[in-house]
Amino acid sequence: MHKLHRLIPCLAAALLLLCGCGSKDASYTDFFAMDTSMRFTLYDNAGLAAKEEILRLEALLSRTKDDSLVSALNRGEAVEDTELAALLHKSLAYTAATDGAFDVTIAPVVSAWGFTGDSYRVPAADELAALLAQVGGEQISIHGDSVTLAEGAMIDLGGIAKGYASDRVAEIWAEAGVERGLAALGGNIYCRGTKTDGSLWRVSVQDPNDPAAYVGILSLSDAFAVTSGAYERNFTENGKFYHHIIDPATGYPADSGLTSVTVVSHNSGTLCDALSTACYVLGEEDALALWRKIGGFDLVLVTADGRVLITEGLEGSFDSSSAANPYVYEIIH
Repeated sequence: MHKLHRLIPCLAAALLLLCGCGSKDASYTDFFAMDTSMRFTLYDNAGLAAKEEILRLEALLSRTKDDSLVSALNRGEAVEDTELAALLHKSLAYTAATDGAFDVTIAPVVSAWGFTGDSYRVPAADELAALLAQVGGEQISIHGDSVTLAEGAMIDLGGIAKGYASDRVAEIWAEAGVERGLAALGGNIYCRGTKTDGSLWRVSVQDPNDPAAYVGILSLSDAFAVTSGAYERNFTENGKFYHHIIDPATGYPADSGLTSVTVVSHNSGTLCDALSTACYVLGEEDALALWRKIGGFDLVLVTADGRVLITEGLEGSFDSSSAANPYVYEIIH
């Protein structure tokens, strides 16, 4: 589904810090792909190869490109591709691990709400019920490298593709010997190494209630981070607020008591991307249960009742001292 994350490099503070630690030696690659703006900040010459890889993945995985493999699948064609089959296997594993809170087959429902093309509407209950019959992991069949979808089913990898792309950037940079760099893939962040002065990369987590503010700053190295929130793509109709993060169980925007979910991992951007959506749908209790159950990631949860919950792995990495907001902060063990 379209999931417009907004986890941004701490633009005022962090860029000033970069300027003070040799940013004149940095190179910046700015481009547009996967329906979002992207930037590489590098101190080594490996930006071009990573950019080309992201554009390759866009051509493979984009639902909005008519000649992509995903579009072919959505037209009812059989597709044979090792990489796509592997990514769909991962997607199905996340669907199972999250009890369906993450599901790439939610595409027809997202389209019905108009979030694919920005023509927003509230679908009728019977329309949603019919579309939900086409949602679920059983709609995807994978045999070796061959993939097909059940009749009427569609997939949208927007909730996992940028995370997968960040994993590929990490691999390319590692192979090229890149020691330090930051990839901002429309909010999916990958931090490699440290800045030139040895300090960690600083990434702010936006306040979901104030686009000009943040709830805290993460100091990261060799890590992936993704945030999901309802504040980017939404609309109001008849006084009711609707957003783009759809609960696959109901077909309606998730109403979980969370307003923002940030997932941080040192292992996988793909995991961060998928679980940021899933945890938003699951809500506080089930998101923390998932964190305790499978491990390999940490969370920053912002709740609708004004709390910020930080799991213990981020206790030394999350700083809220300069955040001017009314939130109550709690470390979760």
